Amino acid sequence: MKVNESRDLYRLSLAVVMAAVTALSAQISFKIGPVPYTMQNFAVMLSGFLLGPAYGFLSQLIYLGMIAIGLPFAAGGGGIGVFFGHTAGFLIAFPLSAFLAGLFAEKLGNRPVALWLSTLIAAVPIYLLGFAVFYKFAVGSAGLSAWAQKAVEMFGIPAWSFTFVIFAATVLIYIPQDMLVDHLLAVVVYRYVRDLLVQRGIEL
Repeated sequence: MKVNESRDLYRLSLAVVMAAVTALSAQISFKIGPVPYTMQNFAVMLSGFLLGPAYGFLSQLIYLGMIAIGLPFAAGGGGIGVFFGHTAGFLIAFPLSAFLAGLFAEKLGNRPVALWLSTLIAAVPIYLLGFAVFYKFAVGSAGLSAWAQKAVEMFGIPAWSFTFVIFAATVLIYIPQDMLVDHLLAVVVYRYVRDLLVQRGIEL
């Protein structure tokens, strides 16, 4: 087998593995409201770090495909209906964020602090699409709007406007835990796995 073919096979196999890791990370869920906190950002970032932009993107497409065919691998279950709910924006953005994480890993892989900081940018598609879809649902839902209001009050965030309240409730309150848990762990695991693969002569 040629070197390039062997590398592609490793990457494809690992893409499937990372799709499974993303599914498992969705089950580590803290139900704090309509937008649960999960460990999925960890898996999304790690996919991009390990596999690079293209295969990181593919790993998350595989994950979304597993949900679409009915496997209960999202925090809210499985089936095509998951992609039409108020948290669909977060899921749909996973491939884009994995792609960005892969780009940053190619440039910053040997600079762990810079790589960690870059995850905030890589997560922007998740945050923006997650907010946008939730906002669309919240406009017509008293329940979602009330939850968002309570969430910002709990965290002492000023309710400057309806739009800001939804943004704060779906994005701002999650960033500290994403950065200090999910993204930091992704950098640590990436560097460990990368070094382990190199020691075994496996090049991705």
